[in-house]
Amino acid sequence: MTLNKTYTAILSCVLFFMAACSPSKKNVSANYVPDDQALHNTIVQQDSIYFDAYNKCDMATQAKMYDEDIEFYHDKGGLMTSKRDLLESIKKNICGKVTRELIPGTIEVYPIKGYGAIEMGLHKFHNNQEKEVTPSKPGKFIIIWEQKNNTWKIKRVISLH
Repeated sequence: MTLNKTYTAILSCVLFFMAACSPSKKNVSANYVPDDQALHNTIVQQDSIYFDAYNKCDMATQAKMYDEDIEFYHDKGGLMTSKRDLLESIKKNICGKVTRELIPGTIEVYPIKGYGAIEMGLHKFHNNQEKEVTPSKPGKFIIIWEQKNNTWKIKRVISLH
């Protein structure tokens, strides 16, 4: 096989693999079905409560939902491990400036026995200071929720844009 044919064969295999593994339009993973529908519904509700507070700059609700030992990984902003610093950053950089829009039907929830759950999904952030026609690309997120004494806390976040 010539180098050009070898390159084409490898490229074709890679593209086939990427197409086969690419997420559906509605979920992060193709063919997702919740392991536990009640848990899924609970985490979707928690996501809604948190991001409603986020979009309305309700800092008290956000503070209650973050664990004291929060780790927030942001592909552009880096790592934050201080709950106080994270909340101050949100207040300074997000409040009244940015809103989050969940891509409907993309949340996936996976139970972690004896601990809580992992939530994954797609969302967009809109800069409220720009024209409405400014496009926003979907980003992936992962939230690790810990359940303590029937209360859900955001323990870890990975936010990719």
